[in-house]
Amino acid sequence: MELDAAIDFARQHKRSVLITIKRDGHPQSSNILHVVGDDGLIRVSIATDRAKYHNLRRTPWASLHITSGDFWHYAVVECEVGLSDVAAAPDDATVEELVGYYRAANGEHDDWDDYRAAMVRDHRVMARLRPTRAYGSI
Repeated sequence: MELDAAIDFARQHKRSVLITIKRDGHPQSSNILHVVGDDGLIRVSIATDRAKYHNLRRTPWASLHITSGDFWHYAVVECEVGLSDVAAAPDDATVEELVGYYRAANGEHDDWDDYRAAMVRDHRVMARLRPTRAYGSI
């Protein structure tokens, strides 16, 4: 499968399963909401108390399994992963990126001040997935 086709598929279907590698080498999967940026990076918001965060810090690689609404079309995108700094203040660069992610995924928030505070309180980071390989049936 062409990588560009898989990325376009990911743009259309924002719900996916993120697969990371646990310390023992086995996969760990999480249902997530992703957003594909104009730069081709796939972004996922995660909290630092989650297994996927620790897995990605240790092994900066992930696979994203994206399925269509009818279940029979799918793409798996393998990615190198970079993590942002942990959100530390409501107006820092990480929170700004998280605001952009939220807008792209959901539109406008009812209370941006509350959202920004929650990103800091939850110790959120942005995982930036750089696609390197894709396979599937779309």
